[in-house]
Amino acid sequence: MKGHPEVVDYLKMLLRGELAARDQYFIHSRRYEDMGLQSLYERIDHEMQEETEHADALLRRILFLEGDPDMRPEPFVAGHTVEEMLQRDLDVEYRVRAALAQGMALCEQQGDFVSREILRVQLQDTEEDHAHWLEQQLGLIRRLGIQNYLTARLAQKSASAE
Repeated sequence: MKGHPEVVDYLKMLLRGELAARDQYFIHSRRYEDMGLQSLYERIDHEMQEETEHADALLRRILFLEGDPDMRPEPFVAGHTVEEMLQRDLDVEYRVRAALAQGMALCEQQGDFVSREILRVQLQDTEEDHAHWLEQQLGLIRRLGIQNYLTARLAQKSASAE
C-alpha cells in the first residue's frame, strides 16, 4: 500500500530518533551496570528494549507503506554522570514527545489513522512511563542530593538480590 510521501518521510525521521534513543539508553544502561548501579541498569535496559519496540513498529509501518527506511540513528551525546545521563534521557523523551504529537497531527491531516494510532501508543508510553520516571529520578536527586540518591539505588540492588 503506497503511503502519503509526507507521512512516510515523517515516519522515517521518527525512526531515526527512536534508533538514537535506543542507542543512548544502551550506552547509559551499560554505564550504570559498570558503576555497580544495578537498579538503574535494569530500568534503563528496559527502556532500551521499549525504544527498540518503538523503532520496530515504525520500521514495519514504513515498509508497509512502501517506504525506504533510513536506519541511521540521529547523532547524540551520551552522558557520563548519573545526573547527566538521566537529564539527557529526559531531553530525548521531550523531543520524542513533541515529534510524536506533530506526527499524529500530520497523519490525521493525511487521513492515515493507522499510523496515527501507532504514534499515539508510543506517545502514551513516552509520557506516562519514560518521561514521568525520569522526571521523578531527577526530582529525587534535587531533593535528596546525589549521594543519598545513589545510596538508595545501591540499597535497591541489595533488596532485589534477596
